Amino acid sequence: MRAKRAVQRSRTVREDWLAWIPAEMDQLFDATRNDLESSNFILSISLDEALFLCKGGKFDSAKDRVTVIAGLFDRLAMRVCHVIRTIKEHGSHFGTLPNVIPLSPSNFRGATAQRVSLMNNMLAKVLFPERTRFFHKLHCLGEIVEDAQKEAREILALISKGNSDYSDHAFQLLEVLGYDLNTCMGETTILLKSFFCALPPEELETFRARLVNLVASPTAVRTEKRHLFDLDSI
Repeated sequence: MRAKRAVQRSRTVREDWLAWIPAEMDQLFDATRNDLESSNFILSISLDEALFLCKGGKFDSAKDRVTVIAGLFDRLAMRVCHVIRTIKEHGSHFGTLPNVIPLSPSNFRGATAQRVSLMNNMLAKVLFPERTRFFHKLHCLGEIVEDAQKEAREILALISKGNSDYSDHAFQLLEVLGYDLNTCMGETTILLKSFFCALPPEELETFRARLVNLVASPTAVRTEKRHLFDLDSI
């Protein structure tokens, strides 16, 4: 069955992005994409406002936004992880594998994100078979998101306690983390579209249930991250 599905997937990732998919799949894809992009847009606006205030010397006003930014960063990170987890669980159980291309380090700005994406790029080209390439990319995206979320919390905690001399640099670091989180969101969205292109219609309702009904609470994300992206469990 998996070999048959691989033969059926003759398009590239770019062609998948432009491809037609059935209306019900398209509606679910659009709803998921809009949810991610809305969360990202609000986070980006908040970070831009804080950076603008810092550049204007209004450090106390920028610091007042720490709690809001922390919540928005967690919200987007959890939503991206939720989509990654849903694709991983369904693909692992049913053997539904989309077209996939490795991560590109040039699309990231943070040191950890560049290191992880470089490793994914190298291994995907020289070592991994198709199935492992797919799950390793999910693993790497999850690792980058997790690291960005953790680092953002640490920086925001320091901002709330720190002095004005640190605030401007700290918010610049947050902007880099937000950029990398945005890249992960985009990569996840592209992967989701390719996944829908590979998804048999009879699996749609099962996948929809996983995507819609598995609520990614803060507690669940923190407790599950350790094994969600473990390649040994696949």
